[in-house]
Amino acid sequence: MTGRTQTTIISLELSMESDIEETTHDFFPFFRVCKDGHIDRYILTTQVPAGVDPFTGVHTKDIVISKHPKISGRMFLPRLDDTDSEDDSPKNRSLPKNRILPLLVHYHGGGFCTGSAFGPIIKQFLSNIVSMTQVVAITIDYRLAPENPLPIAYEDSWDAFKWIASHVDRTGPEPWLNDYVDFNRVILTGESTGATLAHDVAIRGSVEHLKGLNLVSLLAIHPYFCTKYQREPVVNYIYPSRDEEPRLNPNTDPRLYKLACDKVLICVAEKDRYKERGFDYYDTLETRWEGKVELVETLGEGHCFHLLDAGSPNIDPLMAKLVSFIKEDS
Repeated sequence: MTGRTQTTIISLELSMESDIEETTHDFFPFFRVCKDGHIDRYILTTQVPAGVDPFTGVHTKDIVISKHPKISGRMFLPRLDDTDSEDDSPKNRSLPKNRILPLLVHYHGGGFCTGSAFGPIIKQFLSNIVSMTQVVAITIDYRLAPENPLPIAYEDSWDAFKWIASHVDRTGPEPWLNDYVDFNRVILTGESTGATLAHDVAIRGSVEHLKGLNLVSLLAIHPYFCTKYQREPVVNYIYPSRDEEPRLNPNTDPRLYKLACDKVLICVAEKDRYKERGFDYYDTLETRWEGKVELVETLGEGHCFHLLDAGSPNIDPLMAKLVSFIKEDS
């Protein structure tokens, strides 16, 4: 939940008196609700342009998935043998059929209310993954709470997945999906609340089957789940239902056994306050699902350390595990 994908921390220099006068709700470190109704975020996301990563050669470009509602994303394409070195753009032709690549669909974390698909940390993380695994990746920029309360993020995530599936006949609006993707090898992933969204998309994709699209695996990195008794005040605010919500608590979801992928990898961190919920997720799948589920714990680290602590010596071992898991389907 607190795993911010790419952030700049800002300080709101307000007196205690003005705080009392102007603020109706304060959910530090995410946002506060002001008396006039506008939202002040404590965490601002820096956005970086698409282009070519100088270290990996991975190409990125931004795409519009839907204008109404507004859903967008960023695509990642690994360096290919037929890359045009003069303008650093893939040639305008399809790869041979034996070179179409698996698709990694990513949802960013940030407590449902911060983060972006266009931030520098997500760009670097996915560029590295794409380079090391030779997959095509797409990360989804869903609408954020509280302006767009839950379950809007879930619906945007699913709508984006359906939009991806609209390309299986190779006539969709996005050429990189038409030309480079093997829709029989689709992997879902996300970190923190992004893992929650990825899980929900996996469940819906298993129940509401999308013809021509085959989900092979789910990669949940430091997933955020909660029972109705574990909800933080900010979650109650952005998701007002007081009932048990299967989207937040898979153990209450009667559809769980229908999960259609072959395997799930769950990553947790020893010092993550939410790690026990990752263990519970693992136990739930082990008990109620027939696929292969694996759990990996990183010792000595906190929530989403691989994005927030660039100097951690534990990033390389975690990345090696993620790469190995993804390449099993390549």
